[in-house]
Amino acid sequence: MAANKKLLILPGDGIGPEVMGEVRRIIGWFEKARGLSFDIAEDLVGGAAIDAYGTPLADKTLDLAMGADAVLLGAVGGPKWEPLPFEIRPERGLLKLRKEMQLYANLRPAIVFDELADASTLKREVVAGLDILIIRELTGDLYFGTPRGVETLPDGTRRGINTMVYTSPEVRRVAKIAFDLARKRGSKVCSVDKANVVETTEMWREEVIKLHGEGYEDIQLSHMYVDNAAMQLVRNPKQFDVIVTGNIFGDILSDEAAMLTGSLGMLPSASLGDPDETGRRRALYEPVHGSAPDIAGQGIANPLATVLSFAMMLRYSFDLDEAANQVEQSVRNVLARGLRTGDIMQPGMTLVSTQAMGEAIVEELAKLG
Repeated sequence: MAANKKLLILPGDGIGPEVMGEVRRIIGWFEKARGLSFDIAEDLVGGAAIDAYGTPLADKTLDLAMGADAVLLGAVGGPKWEPLPFEIRPERGLLKLRKEMQLYANLRPAIVFDELADASTLKREVVAGLDILIIRELTGDLYFGTPRGVETLPDGTRRGINTMVYTSPEVRRVAKIAFDLARKRGSKVCSVDKANVVETTEMWREEVIKLHGEGYEDIQLSHMYVDNAAMQLVRNPKQFDVIVTGNIFGDILSDEAAMLTGSLGMLPSASLGDPDETGRRRALYEPVHGSAPDIAGQGIANPLATVLSFAMMLRYSFDLDEAANQVEQSVRNVLARGLRTGDIMQPGMTLVSTQAMGEAIVEELAKLG
């Protein structure tokens, strides 16, 4: 198993550096035991970049990201930087990174490991065996549409404006990824919209239906209004396989689906763009959880979401399915041993630190041979 790929690591803020340290530990094991090699660069993003460079994403960091085969990010943000103007807050660095890398499809798996089924707030029979994938469009919708802002009217009333905008190519390209990935899973796609009252999402539905008829007839396509989808995710989540939706709906639904698993600390994500002429697809991998500044520096953060994001990177950016499977199986084995960080702690289990969890994963990797 050999590879030499350019990887940019951006630990970020809060618990980001701690959880990223455990991924570094796993990378080191693969390099030593498997001959897997990466050309690794590391830089700052978010609040750490503001402190060092005066901006949440420096030009030199963006250049590194644009030249990398994949970017692995920890987390950004924290109360220290909340008083700053909106346009230079830590989160703007992440949004700029996504925009400049032209990452338009966010993949968020929601998988309930058998060992953690009781950690969910829902009944075991509702969530046990859950394995769904939410694909969220990343570059359009209310977050990027114009006009936007807050204005003061002549009578002194303040009015806030945001614009939901999509074009047909934006809808079709993210729907294509959903259909392609569904073929490798359960061959079911549910497109989520609000087509009964929002014209933009009515167009979304029409474009998804058109694309489905252009070579994806083998995929079972359904449609659901976003309010019903939110309800169905907690009522009967296992009815879904792949969900595809817009930016704001996807932001909300993916966090809801995340909590079906019991902890944000378990959930990875990938953000993908189009392949270039060489077949290289720009990609950013990050855990779903935030920077958790309240527990930063204490060595108690759960590194598994970042570890599983690394596994997604091995699979989607480097075509190293075997290595990805080994990482994921090692996570399962660690959980089966009863090891838990505080966020997923259960009675009778063993509470471990961030570092101990990373060390245990390496132990399990070694056992897999």
